[in-house]
Amino acid sequence: MTAHDTTVLLVGHGSRRRAGNDEIERFAAEWRARRPGWRIEVCFIEYADVLLDAGLDRAAAHVGRVIVIPFILNAAGHVKMEIPAAIDAARARHPDVAFHCTRHLGMGREVFAVLMARLDRLMDELHMPDPRTTGVILLGRGSSDAGANGELAKMARWVFEDGDHELVDLAFTSVTWPRLETAVQRQVHLGMTQIAVVPVYLFTGVLIERIDAQVARLRAQYPQIAFALGTHFGFDKGIFELVDARVADAGGAEGSLLECDGCKYRLAAEAEHLHDHSHTAGHQASGGDDDRHHRHDHVHHADGHDHACAHPHAPHTGCAHHAHA
Repeated sequence: MTAHDTTVLLVGHGSRRRAGNDEIERFAAEWRARRPGWRIEVCFIEYADVLLDAGLDRAAAHVGRVIVIPFILNAAGHVKMEIPAAIDAARARHPDVAFHCTRHLGMGREVFAVLMARLDRLMDELHMPDPRTTGVILLGRGSSDAGANGELAKMARWVFEDGDHELVDLAFTSVTWPRLETAVQRQVHLGMTQIAVVPVYLFTGVLIERIDAQVARLRAQYPQIAFALGTHFGFDKGIFELVDARVADAGGAEGSLLECDGCKYRLAAEAEHLHDHSHTAGHQASGGDDDRHHRHDHVHHADGHDHACAHPHAPHTGCAHHAHA
């Protein structure tokens, strides 16, 4: 890949909190410093100045190839439907440019290594207590897509199998259950005397602020329990290595199809459920909370994030998004 013929486009979701978008821009700036020969651009799906269509157009200017990286941990509606649809439209607008969409960041071994390093730091903060009496709670965003929630469940299982903790739970900040308070109540009931809460988030935003407030309340409610709360991990060196790997995976795939191109489930879902995200221009200036509920048939994340995958077969093996661990 050379700077002259290729643009790498990071696609973040976008946050109502400007600080969240600023962190993604700062990530891109640090990545450019690490890879000075690469042309790296950023756009967002919602709540930002540069949205998908504009970002794709800007990335396609004066190059022959665009590598799109969904800068998202879980593959729900944005990854499965909206980003592919936007790239299809960009291909029509830029017929001389080859677009390749990589896998989303996902929750594979790379992210697991980042998560385990965070857990090790929390154990240090708790003065290395006995893991048999130290519960772990992985705290995700939550989605109406069962497959996306299942990725966090997989990580919880890996933590259990790779460590000595006898109790590893998962909880969600919005949309689905259990919530953090319920998971803490269960762990206290089962005899845990320390609890490490590990937010599985890339960058800051409304929900990170909410987690801080929740843990403050839990500390007051359970003064006998020692809590350690982790931070979002978007600037971890493992994330930079992961996006490097995504670009390497794009390799010589110029002109290739998206991983979900031709997927019958995606196409059916788009025809029936995919709606125009042009309304997000209004969201940009509206302020308010990231986790507004949109109770349509294709439910959003409560933080305004991903739609549910509209087909009942997820995860299915006909689409690499679902098959990739």
